[in-house]
Amino acid sequence: MMNIMRNSKHPVRTAAKEASHERIVSAAARAIRRSGYDGTGVADIMKEAGLTHGAFYAHFASREAMLAEAAERACTESAAIAAEAAASVPREQALTYMLHAYLSRENLEQVERGCPLAALGSETARQTPEVRRANTRYIKEMVDLVARQSPDWGQAGAHERALVTVATMVGTLLLARVVDEPALSDSLREAALKHLPIA
Repeated sequence: MMNIMRNSKHPVRTAAKEASHERIVSAAARAIRRSGYDGTGVADIMKEAGLTHGAFYAHFASREAMLAEAAERACTESAAIAAEAAASVPREQALTYMLHAYLSRENLEQVERGCPLAALGSETARQTPEVRRANTRYIKEMVDLVARQSPDWGQAGAHERALVTVATMVGTLLLARVVDEPALSDSLREAALKHLPIA
């Protein structure tokens, strides 16, 4: 009887730990985009997740391990949003729709939930190999997603245009967030949409 009761508690404890872990990673994924890697502290993340600071090491070996998982989550979320946008309209409209959604004022203002590349800029280059690997996978996913919308998908030209498109999207969003003049921010986004290689 005691063994049965002990075993029945184990899945509950595991589920609770997984739920706590999920809250920490979600909070950290938002925080790195909002405050940067260096501005993301363990105490603040744990507080945002509704957990004590002391519980952190039950989930991660180090702050760097948390940041790597947060980067992975931020990239996964952003890639999923882009893929959903592409799938929500007919294929011939998908790239235009994706570009307008990515470079929209709404996305510009949603730093915490937006593209981690635009939110974190050059900070990522100074992070651990795990963080950089997560971002590399995300960039490849985005390039592939953009290339697949091209009528000549599979050809070298489609891949090259996708590289230019993704680089322009990210750079434009980053610059549009950096400037302190709304008119200039709008002009940057509008110019990119006008000149990006759609086909």
